[in-house]
Amino acid sequence: MAGHNSQPSRCRHHPSPRGDHMQTVLGAGGPIADELVNEIHRNYTTDIRLVSRKPSRVNTTDELVPADLTDAEATSRAVAGSEIAYLTVGLPLDSQLWERQFPVIMRNVIDACAEHQTKLVFFDNTYMYPGTSKPQTESTAFAPGGRKGRVRGEIATMLLEAMQAGRVQGLIGRAPEFYGPGSTKSYTNSLVFDRIKAGKRPFVPVNAHTRRSLIWTPDASRALALLGNTPDAYNQTWHLPVDPNRQSYAQLVEIAGDVIGRKTDYTVLPMLAFRLGRHFVKPLDEMYELLDRYRTDNIFDSSKFAAHFPHFQVTTYQEGVRRILTD
Repeated sequence: MAGHNSQPSRCRHHPSPRGDHMQTVLGAGGPIADELVNEIHRNYTTDIRLVSRKPSRVNTTDELVPADLTDAEATSRAVAGSEIAYLTVGLPLDSQLWERQFPVIMRNVIDACAEHQTKLVFFDNTYMYPGTSKPQTESTAFAPGGRKGRVRGEIATMLLEAMQAGRVQGLIGRAPEFYGPGSTKSYTNSLVFDRIKAGKRPFVPVNAHTRRSLIWTPDASRALALLGNTPDAYNQTWHLPVDPNRQSYAQLVEIAGDVIGRKTDYTVLPMLAFRLGRHFVKPLDEMYELLDRYRTDNIFDSSKFAAHFPHFQVTTYQEGVRRILTD
């Protein structure tokens, strides 16, 4: 599947001033969406609609709309009246479920945003990128290494084609692997930091010395809100901001040791462990296609965002690790 080049940006404008135009989060719930709602509420509007199967309020002023986004009519009703819709849906790591639901959800959301003239901000990941050490930019061609990567490439392409055809005014905010506070779900959190916090020996996937690109989840949400409320950010792809001083897992574990005041050893889980375990443990099977990005350096380049939003404060790895382990 071919990637698409982003259009050159002329985004020198400040974000829209605070107003009362409704902004809607499709796929509410979870750390990314909750922090996104907080950021919109703090800086842009209190007229916020939360949409999911069972939405719950983040702020007392939030409007709740239960909806199944695989239902076209329900999706249209959920989007109606919104100036901006953020698509932040996360599905469990299940290739079959992704193949069945994600294309339907994206088609319904594009159709609804086109119908109601709503701007669409899509929170995307990097699964469609090749698992090589070559730096990833907004123009990196899609070369998925498995089923989930193919689905992510398909739905990103659906939106890019709708944007290029003028059907919707949209943007893609793309993030690498998460790490973050609270209930952040990622391999780095569950294998490394959650285990350190519990006094256990952390597990490192495949290689402890390759450089990682991890995004602090609150940074991802703040950046997504900023892009959505910056008119000239539309009709292009953005890599959301990461600390450019990339660290290996060995270095991250060392930082963690400094925070907790004791040296922490780690265990590397080799490829063979995943190859054998995937036949018996479904989460290992679902992770298998992503392992190439742990074998080599993973360089996610967010310099385009940094150049256009120079005042955005990115959380350093040192600060992020400290907050995970001490908050």
